[in-house]
Amino acid sequence: MFGKKVSRGLLAAAMTVALAGQALAADLKWAHVYEEGSSYHKWALWAAEQIKEKTDGRVSIAVYPASSLGKEAEINEGLTIGSVDMIYTGPNFAERDYGPIAISDYPFMLKNYDHWKAYRDSDLFTDLSDGYKDATGHTVMGITWYGYRHVTSKFPITKPADMEGLKIRVPDSPLMVLFPNAVGANPTPIAFSEVYLALQQGVVDAQENPLPTIKFKKFYEVQSNINLTGHIGNSLIVVVSENAMGQLGDDAAVVDAVIKDAMAQNADEIYQSEQDLVQWFRDQGIQVNEVDKAAFQAAVAPILTDESKVPYTQEHYERMQALAQ
Repeated sequence: MFGKKVSRGLLAAAMTVALAGQALAADLKWAHVYEEGSSYHKWALWAAEQIKEKTDGRVSIAVYPASSLGKEAEINEGLTIGSVDMIYTGPNFAERDYGPIAISDYPFMLKNYDHWKAYRDSDLFTDLSDGYKDATGHTVMGITWYGYRHVTSKFPITKPADMEGLKIRVPDSPLMVLFPNAVGANPTPIAFSEVYLALQQGVVDAQENPLPTIKFKKFYEVQSNINLTGHIGNSLIVVVSENAMGQLGDDAAVVDAVIKDAMAQNADEIYQSEQDLVQWFRDQGIQVNEVDKAAFQAAVAPILTDESKVPYTQEHYERMQALAQ
């Protein structure tokens, strides 16, 4: 009898622990480097609100914009040390831990926005996300469109020769120096939060970012030309730390669904803004230049299929290209 009582007691205790685990509140920090007025912050706030509502308050997410919890490299490290729980980050930063996850960010890899959407929904992206998780323990919960990156400068750039010797700011990653190096420019890594001042003070002559980023970071105030190189179809991924995933329990599926919904809406909004902003910049008196894109593509094409120079495999490359519409 005593043994049965102990067994029932242990069972009850185990059930109590299990139920407590399911109802355990998760208070998460979502960090990123983008401004409060950006679409990325807006949709992160929307996702946090939806998640809190759909989990009856069990999962609460505070969103920290504008590098308030650290620059890009620091918030990536923060996932592991526990200073942050979720981040937006570029595949070019995630590449440091698992190279193939950055394939979509390589120059001229993507044909158009439909190609990117096909990649987002593909088995290839799922496989690469799994590879990143195996390497880090962290979960890629979503991907969103960041836009086509274009070079801004103080003079027109229409062909690769115009970039020879140009001191251009790029994010601090091997992927991001590939394009400038291929056209003879001088890539200079500078933290995102410091780019405006670097341009203003002449530390660098140029930078490259999508049109929405050029607008909300006001780079056009210190650069007179936007050159439509479209050299990278850029993404952001939402990464949730291994520790945070352990706190979510049964609510992980809800969080995952909301994040994917938010990122899809953000992607469409960013894409639409790209279509509208060329004229907006011209209305501000900025010179927007069409370029010889084929010449820029030719400069980097040999690198994209050279496995000694890229972190993905030929199979990854072929699977990516097969997704193009």
